[in-house]
Amino acid sequence: MKTIDKYIQLNGETLSIDDLINIGYNGYKVEITNETEKVINAGRKVIDDILESNRVVYGVNTGFGLLSEIIIPPDQLQQLQVNLIRSHCAGVGEPLSPQLTRMLLALRINVLTKGFSGITLETVKRAISMLNNNCLPMVPELGTVGASGDLAPLSHLALGMMGESKMYDFRKSTGNEEEEGKWTFCDSMEMIKHYGLEPISLSAKEGLALINGTQFITSLGAEAVYRSKNLFECANIITGLTFEVLNGITTAYHPAIHAARPHNGQNKVASFLNSILHSSGRFQSQISIHNKDTKKVQDPYTLRCVPQVHGIVWDTIEFVERIIQTEMNSGTDNPMVFAELNQTMSGGNFHGEYPAKVLDYLAIAVHELANISERRLERMVNKQLSEGLPAFLVKNPGLNNGFMIAHCTSAALCSENKTLVHPGSSDTLSTSGAKEDHVSMGGWCARKALKLIRNVEYILAIELLAACQALDLRRPLTTTTPLEAVHKLVRQKIPFMESDRVFQPDIEHCRHLIKSGEISKLVNSILSSDK
Repeated sequence: MKTIDKYIQLNGETLSIDDLINIGYNGYKVEITNETEKVINAGRKVIDDILESNRVVYGVNTGFGLLSEIIIPPDQLQQLQVNLIRSHCAGVGEPLSPQLTRMLLALRINVLTKGFSGITLETVKRAISMLNNNCLPMVPELGTVGASGDLAPLSHLALGMMGESKMYDFRKSTGNEEEEGKWTFCDSMEMIKHYGLEPISLSAKEGLALINGTQFITSLGAEAVYRSKNLFECANIITGLTFEVLNGITTAYHPAIHAARPHNGQNKVASFLNSILHSSGRFQSQISIHNKDTKKVQDPYTLRCVPQVHGIVWDTIEFVERIIQTEMNSGTDNPMVFAELNQTMSGGNFHGEYPAKVLDYLAIAVHELANISERRLERMVNKQLSEGLPAFLVKNPGLNNGFMIAHCTSAALCSENKTLVHPGSSDTLSTSGAKEDHVSMGGWCARKALKLIRNVEYILAIELLAACQALDLRRPLTTTTPLEAVHKLVRQKIPFMESDRVFQPDIEHCRHLIKSGEISKLVNSILSSDK
């Protein structure tokens, strides 16, 4: 895994989802300005003043949670912070990917730059150096209840930076590890020394400053939003192909209909579908024009109601993006340090209810892209519904099974999604001796949203394969320029199915075209050039 010499400034105010994706997946580095350093130092001075005056303040010289009434002597304050990190490293399960670990670390650094944490500038700088050198601790993905922050995953993150536990080892990387799931680990201190860095050394409150917050939920949530936006665009494009091969009636997308119901997402989808179906200047697609024998006057809902169904998905994504974007740049510590007031205050900004709830909403919305996609696929493979296409989209059906089991895969994933949309944030269990008696369960909300998004990528990939197959079966008829370009992109590596073959590699390749953004970039570039 490589980094590049492109930098994003972290100041706790301006980090965007696109910035975070660039840090995680494209190797961008991070930096802070002199002004941000002053903010961090001002927050730390409040903690130093507390220590000098021997005042008792939660998290600085007391125990934690139910043990907050216990006062810790000055000569044990450093050990208090180390014990906090070690004891909270109770996460289990598979490690976060290197990309998500980079995002998690960058997001925690971003929150520290706001000055509400009382952390030292030296610790922040060491964390930045580790991120920029890919010194990435192993962070198990299971174990957070989403209040008082994502304690377990953030503790594992801090533990690695302390030189304990494991870090990813990229020194013998082949570049294929992400695809194969074969990343290797080594001792954290070995990686830190390899890059000439120093481990972090915790002083009073710094352990708490590193682990109190919603950054696990929010970093996964940022990726979920990013991938959902791309899925939305791809779903509209793939719908266009399916619409063509099923001889859709474009009247349902007429602007006058959607102006009468002025939801932003609905009108956005209708406008886009019109742009890809009418780029030749004709109101109906070429396939519909040539199909003179049809007697239908309106389409089934899976074609006719796409603007209404896809539209609310977009409106939901926009809402979720706003909440996640705000959370990325929020102070989520406890206690919080206010330099301008020269005091600390205990509150509940660590509670993950905001990102947890909206990620449940996001899962429910994005699932609908899959629900309607699977139904469109059924119409293509079902001879009674497909407007003259052969059964299961293959020549000589009976001898060949065509898309029969690909449709079963789509149905299986849709059914799995119906479990994944159950809201995780509707649950709560009292923890920490009933001190934390209401929690968000946001970690699960974020993880299941990404699981669901992966399933939707596969479901849309299968519809894309089927639509391209059906388009070939409609030849010599042609469709519009952007849709022909998508067909050509798929056919660069996936040939027309003349007879049965192993389907799994085709599905994986189409999923890659969707997830990578290649399809949406291709179509948007064509539409932009036509303006």
